[in-house]
Amino acid sequence: VQLQASGGGLVQAGGSLRLSCEGSKRTFSGYTVGWFRQAPGKEREFVARTSWHGDITYYVDSVKGRFTISRDNFKNAAYLQMNSLKPEDTAVYYCAASVKVFSTIVPEYDYWGQGTLVTVSS
Repeated sequence: VQLQASGGGLVQAGGSLRLSCEGSKRTFSGYTVGWFRQAPGKEREFVARTSWHGDITYYVDSVKGRFTISRDNFKNAAYLQMNSLKPEDTAVYYCAASVKVFSTIVPEYDYWGQGTLVTVSS
């Protein structure tokens, strides 16, 4: 396993969760880290990404102002702080790493974690 996502769980609407993604120096050093999610019956979609130095971030419109992506390169870790969660945020969340700084599409990510389930109840 090259990346490992954790932190998912069951939370009520309006609540918060913090997802973590841990990797090795090989899978983190110099890579953009992204978070994706896949709801049942839907395609995997981009959620957020952060550049190697953490100075360039980007979010899908539906999570802007609610989710915050960050990383700690000394720990080879990245995080997704999710606030004001909504039932439509329910999905399996995946972290991934890409050599491309501005990528938001699945095929451009080279390493993937196994996913962590987030369930938001109404």
